[in-house]
Amino acid sequence: VQLQASGGGLVQAGGSLRLSCAASGFTFDDYAIGWFRQAPGKEREGVSCISSSDGSTYYADSVKGRFTISSDNAKNTVYLQMNSLKPEDTAVYYCAADSVWELVYPLIPYEYDYWGQGTLVTVSS
Repeated sequence: VQLQASGGGLVQAGGSLRLSCAASGFTFDDYAIGWFRQAPGKEREGVSCISSSDGSTYYADSVKGRFTISSDNAKNTVYLQMNSLKPEDTAVYYCAADSVWELVYPLIPYEYDYWGQGTLVTVSS
């Protein structure tokens, strides 16, 4: 199982970025893909999740209305469109995968079995 996150960068407050998570090595339709982030000195937190089987989506309250998660099953890729970015969104963002048949809490990091490397998002004020 491999997950490759990309798309991070430096952006001014109010700007936008789109993160991508390319997955391989498993049956994409049977998995949920989550986005998590970890800021310096803070615990990793759930941002959003999408079930590749039925398209169900979940968002942390802090990003609702600003971030949108989507999935292109033909490309085995999940996207996180981040708009109206704030300095407090600055973090390393990770994507992770877990079987939809096992996932109970979509935004809890320890639920996920497979993790990609992070991509850094920096939002300047």
